[in-house]
Amino acid sequence: MDGSLTKRVAIIGAGPAGLFAAQHLAEAGLSVSLFDQRPSPARKFLMAGLGGLNLTHSEPLEAFLGRYRPAHAQLLQSVRDFPPAALQDWSAGLDEPTFAGSSGKVFPKSFKASPLLRRWLRLLDQHGVTLHSNTRWHGFDEDGALLLQEGEGPIQSQAFDAVLLALGGGSWAKLGSDGSWVSILREHQIGVKELLPANCGFEISFSEHFKERFKGTPLKKIAVSHAGNRVVGDAMLDATGIEGGVVYALSAELRDAVLANGTTQIEIDLKPDVSANKLTAKLARPRGKQSMSNFLRKATGLPAAAIALMREAGPLPAEPEALAALIKALPLQVTAPRPIDRAISSAGGISFDEINEHYMLTKLPGVFVAGEMLDWEAPTGGYLLQAVFATGRSAALGIASYLQD
Repeated sequence: MDGSLTKRVAIIGAGPAGLFAAQHLAEAGLSVSLFDQRPSPARKFLMAGLGGLNLTHSEPLEAFLGRYRPAHAQLLQSVRDFPPAALQDWSAGLDEPTFAGSSGKVFPKSFKASPLLRRWLRLLDQHGVTLHSNTRWHGFDEDGALLLQEGEGPIQSQAFDAVLLALGGGSWAKLGSDGSWVSILREHQIGVKELLPANCGFEISFSEHFKERFKGTPLKKIAVSHAGNRVVGDAMLDATGIEGGVVYALSAELRDAVLANGTTQIEIDLKPDVSANKLTAKLARPRGKQSMSNFLRKATGLPAAAIALMREAGPLPAEPEALAALIKALPLQVTAPRPIDRAISSAGGISFDEINEHYMLTKLPGVFVAGEMLDWEAPTGGYLLQAVFATGRSAALGIASYLQD
């Protein structure tokens, strides 16, 4: 192509990684076409913002970087190059200044994704980025051109000077991240690790009575421990198990343990702010004619769901010390992670060994990747979006450099 003509870049996937890369490339003067298989862009981004768009986190950068696994140097460098402060500045530039909540999580002032996305899409339109919705990518033809299908129309080849794949992982398929790209890239001998659920709930075999009585019941301010790691937070019980932030924070190690051994045990501290000695003293008081449930509720303040959960582990001990020990370390057997389509995010993806320092696939020159397609995972709390933005930016810089060369 004549170097005097504007280079054309295709981005497959209009989530935050694709949109952010499009912004950088358009601002660099490149012609950018965005393709997304859903009727509108950034659907998972919008869904994530329904309860408050957690953009990033305010903890110190080195602690922040420690949240990623596997801790690949290239991923960490991308986050260093575009750290949380830079993402906050970008949001403020779209008239959405941010604030940090009491937990350190960072949110835009509106607390939603939709106002930010509207301004973002308006900016991209001003830069000449064209968005093609309802368009599915089917791979490459024999000349390396993209195979694209709009709606129910025919599959057609379109050639571009560079391509960015930003199709997300394998969670929330109805929002667009269905993982269908895995088989396409494997056909080209690209190493892709199996996509697995991350930030997900887990299955526990509850009794029928418990399922019926306590499904949908929250457990507030508990601590969950597994293999020496302990997280304090809230959880939600349902008919088949447990989920919520305190579980999501341990989901990677729980998932890996279940996959390796078939099951694994967690321990729940139902009163993390009260010592075992204090609980023992309260439980040593005369019970009188009270039922055990009423006695526990009045002596410790435990809700009915927590007391019922203790019974799921077996008969309640009568001795105060043993009862206090059960409250502080209630053992439950976890049997399986929730299916990937019910997970917040996914683990696995394209190995970093398959890309160069500019996020280009070495086996497919001119094709770049970013976001959750790559093999990394992180807990909720802003870490996911931060790395998605950061890798989208790194890939855009890589494309610009590639086309300039």
